[in-house]
Amino acid sequence: MTTPTELYDTHRELLDRAIQAAHDRDYWSAFPESPSKSVYGEDAAPAGERAFAALLGKTFPIDVPGATGTVSTERSPFGLELGVSYPKADPHALVAAARAATPAWRAVGTPGRAGVAVEIIKRINARTFELAHAVQHTTGQAFVMAFQAGGTHAQDRALEAVAYALSAATRLPGTAGWAKPQRGADPLRLAKTSTVVGRGVSLMIGCTTFPTWNSYPGLFASLVTGNPVIVKPHPGAVLPLAITVQICREVLAEAGQNPDLVTLAVEEPGEGIAASLATHPDVRIVDFTGSSEFGNWLEANARQAVVYTEKSGLNTVIVDSTDDYKGLLRNLAFSLSLYSGQMCTTPQNLLVPRDGIETDAGHRSAEEFGADLAAAIDKLLGDPKRAAGTLGAIVNDGVLGRLTEASGSASVIHPSGTVADEQFPQATIRTPVVVRLDAADDKVYTREWFGPVSFLITTESTPRSLEVFVETVRAHGALSASVYSTSPDVLSAAREAALDAGVHLSENLTGGVFVNQTAAFSDLHGTGANPAATASLTDDYFVTGRFFTLQSRHHVSEQPRPEEPTNV
Repeated sequence: MTTPTELYDTHRELLDRAIQAAHDRDYWSAFPESPSKSVYGEDAAPAGERAFAALLGKTFPIDVPGATGTVSTERSPFGLELGVSYPKADPHALVAAARAATPAWRAVGTPGRAGVAVEIIKRINARTFELAHAVQHTTGQAFVMAFQAGGTHAQDRALEAVAYALSAATRLPGTAGWAKPQRGADPLRLAKTSTVVGRGVSLMIGCTTFPTWNSYPGLFASLVTGNPVIVKPHPGAVLPLAITVQICREVLAEAGQNPDLVTLAVEEPGEGIAASLATHPDVRIVDFTGSSEFGNWLEANARQAVVYTEKSGLNTVIVDSTDDYKGLLRNLAFSLSLYSGQMCTTPQNLLVPRDGIETDAGHRSAEEFGADLAAAIDKLLGDPKRAAGTLGAIVNDGVLGRLTEASGSASVIHPSGTVADEQFPQATIRTPVVVRLDAADDKVYTREWFGPVSFLITTESTPRSLEVFVETVRAHGALSASVYSTSPDVLSAAREAALDAGVHLSENLTGGVFVNQTAAFSDLHGTGANPAATASLTDDYFVTGRFFTLQSRHHVSEQPRPEEPTNV
């Protein structure tokens, strides 16, 4: 057995580096994002594929408290037959098991818990290829994106959350001496201890498009701050989180801890386990990524818990002018196409002055800009193999339904087309649809159209575009915003507008960085400053609500209590 303290000592250098990276905000990644043989070794890729294939058509090997039967709910968007079933647990048994495991986990102390968490992340990294196949065939992400976003980038976000949680929970010293001078007498002396106490049972509700990337921050922030975690995957994307929970339980057991600190809660679609668990009186933390409807319901009804949500929003681009028109078009075309727009940061509303924009290629009217953008999308996706690798597959019928509805508009400037994938001929792959609207069509563009659907919205002027931007984001939320302008005054106004709207802003992205991508340890993802989320991945607010620090004090002349904690 390797103790939590030993694991902390083993991983202390990596933890210190992660904490420093979060402070510096420069580029740093602990886990290489390239699935190259030169990075991960000759056998890593085939071994990962074999491990994934060995899971198909079987009951997933994991223990679940109070198991009653099995559940099988996943369908690969690429047409592969999965057939994986999972033990189904009684929600009350999960909560009871989590509570029973808590006292011993609290006694480990924050550094030991961080050591265990990093060991889990390292074990996850060792199975990245297996996880990439699991993410690909549950979300519809192309393999390379699944390897990166679902694998190494998610692991970086996990480590970032551990670093923030460790820093926040050790900010107060574990022990302190206190002496108050007294005139004509010895000082009054007290010995004081501080102990981090987790808020309680944590519920992590996963999403169908990014089951690991969106789930890992909450999972690891809760664990490090002393809370057991019930992982409730989306019925369409169970396998990536089942593998994660399996690894968590293995490491916890090897470290002498109760594996029920992390459990798996699966359900048939529509059973409502997430709602019943979220409102259980012993569940004190809820992490959720998904629709605004359910996210708002959780915020209103899970009153006994602190609720961290990432919901839908109206991601907006303000186009005013540019000195790199080709770069702007390439960047926007890729941002609209990546993973078929099934990203919470994909731009939806593109605001353009009715009289057009000034560019290094000359003045372009709003109509010409729309045509140029459509041509850029066609150029990007002209090769079917490259298109399939960029678009991935449509994850579910809801996305396909919205795409079909938008395609029925009378003002389509880029129609959605079908792409064939030689490797996965059964996959449903569609190119983006772009629809022309006027600013007065707010009933259409103030609704979120999650998927490959975007609107080119003409306004009276750039100042009016900024007003529409602020109005819509403040009312409906957004996770990303972008502006293109050569005018310092416009850029300054856009920055102020983004602050008023409460959303992160990207300016003049024309190269290899895209508005719908964020880097761990540097970029903040989401913010509680607008309705689309309640916190950022990752900042102090995301971790400090997960624990309390409780003090104990006694006179130094008294005998110290047994097993006095040496750290928080």
